Amino acid sequence: MQQRILQPGEIEALDKTSFPRILLPQVASLFAERAARLRQLANDNPIADYLQFAAKIVDAQQAAASSVELQPLDSTNIERAQQFSMPLLPATEHIDPAWHQVLDAMLETLAGEQGLPEQLQPLIQSLRELEQTERDEIAKRLLEKEVAARHIGMAPFIMAALQVTYAKRAAALNAADVPYTDPATICPVCASEPVASVLRIGGKANGHRYLHCGTCCTEWHMVRVKCSHCESTKGVNYQSIEGSKDVVTAETCEECGTYRKVINQEKDPMAEPLADDLASLMLDLLMSENTEFKRSSANPLLFVAVAEEQEESDAQTLVDPAAQ
Repeated sequence: MQQRILQPGEIEALDKTSFPRILLPQVASLFAERAARLRQLANDNPIADYLQFAAKIVDAQQAAASSVELQPLDSTNIERAQQFSMPLLPATEHIDPAWHQVLDAMLETLAGEQGLPEQLQPLIQSLRELEQTERDEIAKRLLEKEVAARHIGMAPFIMAALQVTYAKRAAALNAADVPYTDPATICPVCASEPVASVLRIGGKANGHRYLHCGTCCTEWHMVRVKCSHCESTKGVNYQSIEGSKDVVTAETCEECGTYRKVINQEKDPMAEPLADDLASLMLDLLMSENTEFKRSSANPLLFVAVAEEQEESDAQTLVDPAAQ
């Protein structure tokens, strides 16, 4: 077989068409940027108080992330995952004991002068007093999407602590070791569902869509106009709140009857998947009231019930940006 040597110009052209399949979390900046975005989005937002609350939790994540030490990764997990096209470290099977250290550090931060308000301190204290076995049981239930009513108040704190450990684990990986998985709608690192998808700008990822894991914060590529829940390309449409500039849209699928939000950095370079998903709760309320589509996955920081702002909801309508 005859082979041809590529010339420098041809090599550069090929390089321009390549883009990363996997974007691993940058833990050093991830939580700081998320907290800043939550505070920015709190301005004039109907759920401003909740966003400020979430920002303080993310601040505590940032403070705890720098000191946690995880157990060494077993290389056989990587080999097996690659062989069978399965996620590297399914979250429910790989709960690092270090998450207790993270939670304790977060609770220490949140109990301080710059932490949560006085009325939430009894909840902080109850979390501190839990035995590790009970903490582990609650954590596993949350990862399996089973939330008992008595644990709703604790859930955002526990999920936030788990997220730090999973994000740090993912950050230590080599992107080339992350396998292609089937289905492609779950995280190839921890097997969790994406919280949202994001249209990235900048670098080789520019213009491409990625699904953002709600547990380990890994992002993996998925083509546009394809359902991120069932992978159908039929009956995929987009809805948003009128006047929202389409930074956040709901991608609906007629095949599976679900929706997941798309966060568009092309519309706002500061957009952040988890923060913008949380701050656009009004879109979720409108989807629930005016359509039959069900949200395909939850936001890990939204377990505490948030009061609905009915007057705000009534003043807004869903529109299809493609029709504008």
